Amino acid sequence: MTFFIILFFIPIFHSGNLSYPDSNFSEILDFNPHGFVWPIPGYTKISSPFGNRNSPTVGASSFHYGIDIPAPQSSKFIAIHDGEITFRDFLGAGGYTLTLSFDNYKITYCHCDPNWIVKVGDKIQQGQVIGQVGPKNVYGVKGNPYFDIEGKPTNGATTGPHLHLGIRIDEKYKNPIDFF
Repeated sequence: MTFFIILFFIPIFHSGNLSYPDSNFSEILDFNPHGFVWPIPGYTKISSPFGNRNSPTVGASSFHYGIDIPAPQSSKFIAIHDGEITFRDFLGAGGYTLTLSFDNYKITYCHCDPNWIVKVGDKIQQGQVIGQVGPKNVYGVKGNPYFDIEGKPTNGATTGPHLHLGIRIDEKYKNPIDFF
């Protein structure tokens, strides 16, 4: 007789990093009591948490209004909740940005690949691929004030490929980790 043990995984914090034990990511999706899913399956490290920090580059704020999840360029990210795409454009320090809105929430995904998968007005289902992690350097953005140390224009205030995830409720920024 064979018994299968299904484990439910809770994020474990280690030195500012969020990680899950090795598992099938789909097992995690139904566990979260807030109803959110992690935005980049397989990438759980947090390189810059919510709150006060030393600004990593010129133009980045010393208070971080989200979390940064490093991932290779072109890594797919998903909708953490059902909603509607309400913004899709280059947005200052966030670079190429998507906003997913529902109820009184706005979820921002920053430093995206500008080869968009979704458009403003699209109705999105939780878990749906909505974008990819963008490149560090982007070209042809009129008025982009962000550059790396080599003088190449960057995807907002960034030092490399990652997804910045921000959560606002009634326009007030919240720590995204509190929702996972």
